[in-house]
Parts: sequence; structure tokens; C-alpha cells
Amino acid sequence: MHGPASPGWLLVALCAATGAYCLLRMRSTAGEQRRAAGGEALMGFGMAAMAVPAAVLTPPRWAWLVYTAVFGTAALRALWATRTGPHHLHHLMGAFAMAYMAFAMAASPGHHHGSGGSGVPLLTAALLLYFTGYVLLSGVRLVSVPVLATGGGGRTGSPGWGDRPELVRACRLSMGIATLAMLITL
Repeated sequence: MHGPASPGWLLVALCAATGAYCLLRMRSTAGEQRRAAGGEALMGFGMAAMAVPAAVLTPPRWAWLVYTAVFGTAALRALWATRTGPHHLHHLMGAFAMAYMAFAMAASPGHHHGSGGSGVPLLTAALLLYFTGYVLLSGVRLVSVPVLATGGGGRTGSPGWGDRPELVRACRLSMGIATLAMLITL
């Protein structure tokens, strides 16, 4: 993505750490949670790869087209999953945003999008609005989540790292922030 190298590397680190945590979440015993964690791990690592500063590595056009195909496929899978419940809509928006950004990079590698007086494309603005709202709402929800007590209250055990709701929300919040940052630099 375009932008300064230092924030780019921080974005790479955030996305890679989020992807790694999502891999840990895949060890959950709940099938639906494993599937969601797998999709989020793909998004985290894909975002990390896309966020590598252009000064360090400028992928060829075909690489951006591969990203577009991978995230487009993930978006179609999320679209199919929305038939079982509306909670998959955010996964659809995230995968669509990644496919859109990859396509924009394939269409104009090495150029700043939205510069030169052209303004922000309508789709980029809509995605920025959605992810800004998502980040703000997720932040409020994360702050309001009670921290689970470890080993108390007659429970047989505390949840594993992959099953802690506050960590799952923090993971999703960090991916939302990363998507927002990538959209801004598009």
C-alpha cells in the first residue's frame, strides 16, 4: 500500500499478529468459530502482505490480481454464508474491501489513488464510512465487555485463548482499524 514506511511496518505487524491469533482461535471446539477464525486468519495475513510498504516491495500487477481473486472468493463465500445469519455481513464487507483495494492496486500500481484532484471515489468513501462506524462501535463494545474471571465462580475452567470474547473482539477491532488505515492510503 502507499504511504510512509514506518506506519506500513506497524500495519504489517498488527495484521500478522492478528492473523496468528486467529490461527490459535482455529483450535476451538466450536465449528462455526473455527470457520470464522480461519477466514479472519486469511484476512489478517492477506492484509499483512498487502500492507508491506511499496518502498520495500512493489508486487507485480499479477500479484494484485491474485489478491483480488483470493479476496473476491472469500467475499463470495461470505455472501453465501449470510443466508444463515446477518452476522456474516461484516465478513462480506471486509473481504469485499480487500478485493476492492487489491483491484485498485492492480489497476494503477505505483500511483496514489484519489490524488490529482480526482477526489475519493464513491465506493472508497462508502467503505471508509462503514469501517469508521464499525471501528467506533467495536471499540465501544470492547470497552463494555466484562473481563472474564479466571478460575472463579464455580466454573470448571476458564476459556482458552481462542474462546475469550474480549480477545476475539479486540482481534476484529484491530482488523477493522487496519482496513480503515489501508482504505485511507488507497
